[in-house]
Amino acid sequence: MLMYHFYGRFLANKVFKLDDNNKTPAHILRDDTDYVPSNRWVVWGHNFTSIAGLGPIVGPAIGIIWGWVPALLWIVLGAVFLGGVHDFASLVLSLRNKGLSIGEITTQIIGKRAKYLFMSIIFFELWVVIAIFAMIMGILFEMYPSSVFPIWMEIPIALTLSYMVFKKGKSLELWSWFALMAMYVTVAIGVLIPIKIPSPNAIVIWIVILMIYCYIASTLPVETLLQPRDYINSHELLVAGLLIFAGAVAAFISDPGHLGFVAPAFNFSVKDAPPIWPFLFVTIACGAISGFHSLVVSGTASKQIDKESDAKLVGYGGMIAEGILASLVILAVAAGFGAIGKGLNIGIKEWANHYKDWSSASGLAANIKAFVVGAANMMGYIFGKSKYMMELMMTIMGVFIVSFAGTTIDTATRIQRYIVQEFGQSTRINFLTNKHIATLVAVGSAFGLAMIKPGGKGALILWPLFGTINQLLAGLALVVATLYLVYRKTKPMVAAIPTIFLILMTGWAMINNIQNYFKTHNWVLFIIGLIVFCLMVWLVIEGIIALSKKKVVS
Repeated sequence: MLMYHFYGRFLANKVFKLDDNNKTPAHILRDDTDYVPSNRWVVWGHNFTSIAGLGPIVGPAIGIIWGWVPALLWIVLGAVFLGGVHDFASLVLSLRNKGLSIGEITTQIIGKRAKYLFMSIIFFELWVVIAIFAMIMGILFEMYPSSVFPIWMEIPIALTLSYMVFKKGKSLELWSWFALMAMYVTVAIGVLIPIKIPSPNAIVIWIVILMIYCYIASTLPVETLLQPRDYINSHELLVAGLLIFAGAVAAFISDPGHLGFVAPAFNFSVKDAPPIWPFLFVTIACGAISGFHSLVVSGTASKQIDKESDAKLVGYGGMIAEGILASLVILAVAAGFGAIGKGLNIGIKEWANHYKDWSSASGLAANIKAFVVGAANMMGYIFGKSKYMMELMMTIMGVFIVSFAGTTIDTATRIQRYIVQEFGQSTRINFLTNKHIATLVAVGSAFGLAMIKPGGKGALILWPLFGTINQLLAGLALVVATLYLVYRKTKPMVAAIPTIFLILMTGWAMINNIQNYFKTHNWVLFIIGLIVFCLMVWLVIEGIIALSKKKVVS
């Protein structure tokens, strides 16, 4: 928080030189659908919940296998000096370029060739994100059936909040509290009426339902559902964070010998695990730095910013908040992880059993479970550990996770629609500029990917590439930001140093992965990984060429 005040102010005033006299895209291009000037806290809530998703939960829960000290150091330093700069820069660039995506902005900063390369990587990442998050949400609904009722009831609650605040002009603060209380009433009800689809293809059915929802939600005006639901979710985070912190304090006071950091500080000899260098920096993305964030801040947030000075809170502040969330996950997994069952069985043996090797620790469901159970265990010191209370605590955490996953898939679909529309505009394929056709392309392509394998698990084929491609995207966004600051002559080293570090770490990790895919004869991942690596090298070369030319940038 101190760095948000000091370093964030330095970036705002000395590096990006925010000026409220500059009109934002929300005012210039206002259409009350995508471009809507909004309260900065509402935009912060949307941006934060969209960039967070499951990333700052799953990544740290896996990365802690190398020890909680390196994981926590990377989260803190990464969020302040890499992720915060990355998000802030991507947002400011979009604000000063009519709300265009970071991929489209590449044309002006680097050149047309770079734009198409960049947008290809962006489309690929969003394609995988939409498909994988639909599958994950289906799995989560099956894992935590008590979360189904509150998750779907959040939609009418958000619609009511939107109507009362944006249509009737009622108090945002007052109705936000009403919405949050209503949300937790539905959570309590959800524990009593868990909902499961009685079918062996339940996950596929959920994927179909979620894809239909994504189409509808991503074509509605942002004020109707996206903003109010994300704002409610941001309050959910505050509640969850306070509960975890209070639970840790209560556990320490009531039984200081029972709750401690059972995770090792350092653990460099993990069975079958890749080396900590460079894979820590790829495994823990959200919470430190993530390329997906550049898509959100330049895709949706920039179209809702009321004035330039709001960019500090939304861009840099959103990343700092995600770093805090990731730190709470480290706390929950390192100190609160225990077994499901009667009582609280927290200890080194339980942690060591879960993290005995890389395969047992790197599964998505396993690490979500580690966080949910660890957080519920700590909260049990406040509310007691009866069967209902433990189920309620796990439902609260389950709803919290599914809500964030839902926000991410909704926002990713909307951004993919923007990418398809921008591509249609650039190539003069006019029918792709229609928002409904572009959304069908976004949803249909992701659904097709999901259905390649039985059970809607098609995206898992490409999932091993996601971590490196996501960090590659962050590195390339930083390349664009660095060039922008070079042209503007405003302290480019704040972006250049993170750029060099991240490109090196990501390139190193990609080379290791490509070698492994070749050795294991995984030709699909080998070919795609090699293509993406070549694209990365090509884009870096394009950036170096652009650096040698004199440009005037808005």
